[in-house]
Amino acid sequence: MNLKDRIAVVTGISKGIGNALCQQLLAKGSKVYGLGRNKGEIEHPNFTFISCDIRNEEEVKTSIESILSKHSQIEILINNAGLGYFGFLEEMPSEQWHEMFDTNINGMFYCIKAVLPQMKVAQTGHIINIASTAALEGMPQVSAYCATKWAVKGLSESLFREVRDFGIKVTCVYPGSTKTDFFRNAPGIKPHDYMLMPEDVALGMIQALEMPDNFHTVNWEIRPLQVKGPKISKP
Repeated sequence: MNLKDRIAVVTGISKGIGNALCQQLLAKGSKVYGLGRNKGEIEHPNFTFISCDIRNEEEVKTSIESILSKHSQIEILINNAGLGYFGFLEEMPSEQWHEMFDTNINGMFYCIKAVLPQMKVAQTGHIINIASTAALEGMPQVSAYCATKWAVKGLSESLFREVRDFGIKVTCVYPGSTKTDFFRNAPGIKPHDYMLMPEDVALGMIQALEMPDNFHTVNWEIRPLQVKGPKISKP
């Protein structure tokens, strides 16, 4: 897909991977709409911020309708918004459990539901859902967050099979530890330079978007090679 003049919607755009995605899409010539509660510092003539709590289905529906009133089609949807709380399951406040599910999976559902009908009519489009390596393996004191990301994995793999005959791609991305503010709710974990860089994660998704129509990246797992730094000294 040539990204010039494509209409792209990205959620969770104020920092980290979402911000990097917007910047790289804009550099490719896309028209980007950022959905979220915080705009961040993106300033570009082809960028439009829409204040939207993706946990609210009506807000999502209204936001997508406003975009489609200006353009005939949304060709790219990147579900990036997400958060995590960590700790033993029996000690987790129910409010945090619901906040994670409402953001990480319900918000994703609302966004996909809103864009998919017009993608089916056009018989083209690319939906990228950002999960986590926590969707691939259980981790102690990460059970609630893992549950949301396993849901993202299941939704993505099923949806890919539902819409491939309409010419629509669904890609699920599984990043390992990335240097963002994601770990603000994880005491004892501080972002550092041996983690993945958000710009590199975003670049991989841009490359997936640019591949030919019949080339489909279904699942993309990425991890830092040495997340704790080198253990063996170089000769």
